[in-house]
Amino acid sequence: MAIWLVVGVVLMTVFNQFNTRQPPQNTLEYSAFLDEVREGRVAKVLIQGRTLEATTLDGKKITSYAPPDLWMVSDLLKYNVKVVAKPEEEQSFLTSIFVSWFPMLLLIGVWIFFMRQMQGGGKGGAFSFGKSKARMMDENTNQVTFADVAGCDEAKEEVSEFVDFLRDPTKFQKLGGRIPRGALMVGSPGTGKTLLARAIAGEAKVPFYSISGSDFVEMFVGVGAARVRDMFEQAKKSAPCIIFIDEIDAVGRQRGAGLGGGNDEREQTLNALLVEMDGFEASVGVIVIAATNRPDVLDPALLRPGRFDRQVVVPLPDIRGREQILKVHMRKVPLAPDVDASILARGCPGFSGADLANLVNEAALFAARANKRLVDMDDFERAKDKIMMGAERRSMVMPEEERRNTAYHESGHAVVARLLPKTDPVHKVTIIPRGRALGVTMQLPTEDRYSQDRERLLNTITVLFGGRIAEELFMHQMTTGASNDFQRATDLARRMVTQWGMSDKLGPMVYGEEEGEVFLGRSVTTHKNMSEASLQTVDAEIRRIIDEQYGLARRLLEENRDKVEAMTAALLELETIDADQINDIMEGKPPRPPKPVATPFKPPVDDDNKPGAAPNDDAAAAEA
Repeated sequence: MAIWLVVGVVLMTVFNQFNTRQPPQNTLEYSAFLDEVREGRVAKVLIQGRTLEATTLDGKKITSYAPPDLWMVSDLLKYNVKVVAKPEEEQSFLTSIFVSWFPMLLLIGVWIFFMRQMQGGGKGGAFSFGKSKARMMDENTNQVTFADVAGCDEAKEEVSEFVDFLRDPTKFQKLGGRIPRGALMVGSPGTGKTLLARAIAGEAKVPFYSISGSDFVEMFVGVGAARVRDMFEQAKKSAPCIIFIDEIDAVGRQRGAGLGGGNDEREQTLNALLVEMDGFEASVGVIVIAATNRPDVLDPALLRPGRFDRQVVVPLPDIRGREQILKVHMRKVPLAPDVDASILARGCPGFSGADLANLVNEAALFAARANKRLVDMDDFERAKDKIMMGAERRSMVMPEEERRNTAYHESGHAVVARLLPKTDPVHKVTIIPRGRALGVTMQLPTEDRYSQDRERLLNTITVLFGGRIAEELFMHQMTTGASNDFQRATDLARRMVTQWGMSDKLGPMVYGEEEGEVFLGRSVTTHKNMSEASLQTVDAEIRRIIDEQYGLARRLLEENRDKVEAMTAALLELETIDADQINDIMEGKPPRPPKPVATPFKPPVDDDNKPGAAPNDDAAAAEA
């Protein structure tokens, strides 16, 4: 609005400058002008409105302004003065138009301004409702290639054929093949679906249109479908090209699931997308690549061949993939000689590509805080602990009794985990509050595991009960810190009985159904396929598993009281012990001293060298 006001003021000033006439130099009062006429020195007078321009006998020009005098002309004629009359000069045409239309133009400008703000200031302003918001990246600005993508070799092999199609389509057309219409990339968040789509465009050297599924639907009806049509029209002009729709489940959910019926705006957008991808007029040379982590909610018409011909699964990377991803992200970081990507990859099970990028970044931040010139292995270990267990809260004040109870709790977890077979090795135990937990016992698997057997699940339940039992045996009390352990143990036991068929009494049968949600296009009615007797049997089996594993954990801790006491003493002294120190304790040896840290980062403390933060009651009840 301020811009429009400034433009209006400038225009008015310019028009006034062109329209304003400078007053003549020789201007007389009207009475003096009449005296000149009476004395006979005026030969000619030009009357134009109220302005009098007189010519004297000697050729001089004088000017005056006349009041409304009815007898002025007769007086001039009486003294033999030649009188010439002209009409008054009118306002210029441009000035009159501007003065009359300026208020209307100002109102129109203000309206356009506010409509642009409502539409996010996009191109076209108030008239861009149906314009696509797809952002185009040409082959010069997109520098991402397959060399920047690691950890998903099978997915890269799947999509590399799109690059061959775009580079040389005649190679496949000679044998009757056609270019695929689209590919749907499915995977967990952070696995690199968007990066893989950019790599396809970067390798093929074709234009790349990127848009999110939520960019189609706005507050106005019909905008989503119009934007879909406009996006494909733009893409056809740049064909061959790639359209990438991120989070397509925002517009591609199953139809008939909403409460608006067939007039639902989102369904109209989906219908337009279906027609553009494979309708009466085919989009030649336009490949649609979409990404989602919810393929189960997509409409079946969207997934059929001819629209999304392929579904490319981008899984979480395995140990070799994690090592490759770490090496890609470590290119930008100055590394110390002791950094080994293979060791780090082994200690990061379940990490996605985004998690690994965050790990490298956190390690670089730790090194920068300590004023190091290189990022060493210790920085990566501290960054890994921060991501997996949470940030340390050394400033938290904890009573000595509660601290001792936490040490026994974590020692119970660690000792049971070390005594049982088929459990993940204990990597680190700490009683330093991290995240929302007062203490953490971290177990890391030695290899990637894709399925769980019955014995391993039972041992996992036993390890979860070790913390509470240690509190009962050594502190003779029960606290709220084991609530999360009980929840996880009960959930595992229930799944073993009702879903995985691991109960000898109930056998290989599924008890209970997954409840659908109304907005996923599924039935919300739950079909009860169990009798009351079966429900009681299920509860009895869950209770049996929990009681047996609880008793096993109690027996192990009672037989190894000395190891629990030794580990608790080490935790109270060192606060954090690693796998080597745990091995010493389990072998009956005193734990070795902790590894020295070259440049430790000390958190800020109060003036009296004591942490000053108050404990969090909510966090005190949590347990990892």
